[in-house]
Amino acid sequence: MNFRTGRKMYIATAVLIGLFIAVGGCGSKEEKKAQEAAPVMAPAPVLSGAPVAPEAASSVSPVASRPADPAKGPGADIAVEVDGVKLTRSRLEEDLKKRMETLKGQIPPEKLEQARSEIRRNLVDEFVVRNLLAKEIGVKKVTATEKEVDDLLDNVKAQLPAGVTMDDLLKKNNLDMAKMREEIGLNIRINKLVMQELGGKGKTTDKEISDFYNKNPDKFKRQESVHARHILIAKASGDSDKAKAEKKGKAEELRKQLVSGADFAELAKKHSDCPSKKDGGDLGTFARGQMVKPFEDAAFSQAKNAIGPVVETEFGFHIIQVLERLGPQVLKLDSEIKKQIQTVLDNQKQEAAFDSLLKRLKAGANITVYGK
Repeated sequence: MNFRTGRKMYIATAVLIGLFIAVGGCGSKEEKKAQEAAPVMAPAPVLSGAPVAPEAASSVSPVASRPADPAKGPGADIAVEVDGVKLTRSRLEEDLKKRMETLKGQIPPEKLEQARSEIRRNLVDEFVVRNLLAKEIGVKKVTATEKEVDDLLDNVKAQLPAGVTMDDLLKKNNLDMAKMREEIGLNIRINKLVMQELGGKGKTTDKEISDFYNKNPDKFKRQESVHARHILIAKASGDSDKAKAEKKGKAEELRKQLVSGADFAELAKKHSDCPSKKDGGDLGTFARGQMVKPFEDAAFSQAKNAIGPVVETEFGFHIIQVLERLGPQVLKLDSEIKKQIQTVLDNQKQEAAFDSLLKRLKAGANITVYGK
């Protein structure tokens, strides 16, 4: 099955991690543990630019605004204004600089100017949306309890990637714990606001689930896949021919040990350069197109349980063992598939409610964007 739903909204869930940090895998395609696609909610961006306290509408503007320079005329230092709440150009530039710093090294030099322009535009949009929602939260007196914030914070901590601490998360995003809790609290309030907008129409029925399944048969076809594990002897960018030959020789020697009966998982834990070593080299189940071509060709052509020949990819030298083969099949509408479909349909309804809410709030607001 391969279906996802896109979202523009804030829904307070454990995917909040996605708001703050890019969660990485093994670092290379063939080292990535492939997982069956599921209807996971895509995270929304952090609304930055102006920290807003959402408890009351009157609490919004002091944090967000700075006075314009009278000598330069009205609005000279203002980038955007929402119902009298102002984001100054200097504050916008500060936020832009911080956002660019979090992406340092991830954007090619020739794309930097384009990225700056897009991020700047996003920051303006985020400021507008954040203030509209914060005002509505204040008007409707939507609250979030400390327990709700604690519970969601615990979910965020539980989903941090291996080796990433909460301190790392905060540092990467220029946050302290108080600000993190504020962001989580705001997400919870907005989630409640959206659910109010939905009223009693948010619950997906069994008929809707069945109709979705019957109308989308292609989404429930599972491709041919294999469950495999490997040992990687990694190449480095500056390796000489001699170094590469030595690494290939090491891989060949490990393969001989495996053919002679050595324990695959133990050798992987001891010698592999892939993070999957902690799982004995296990890469899980993956379909075609998820691994680099030489690795894929080897995995899908090897006999089950055989220790394949050493395979070279751009990442290094691999010894692959296929543990299981799964042929193509159509997934049945069991309880797990029903649950996943319900998540997709619930998200679609929530997104529609969010869009409707935002459209209504924008229609009733005075929004001015100064300059480009």
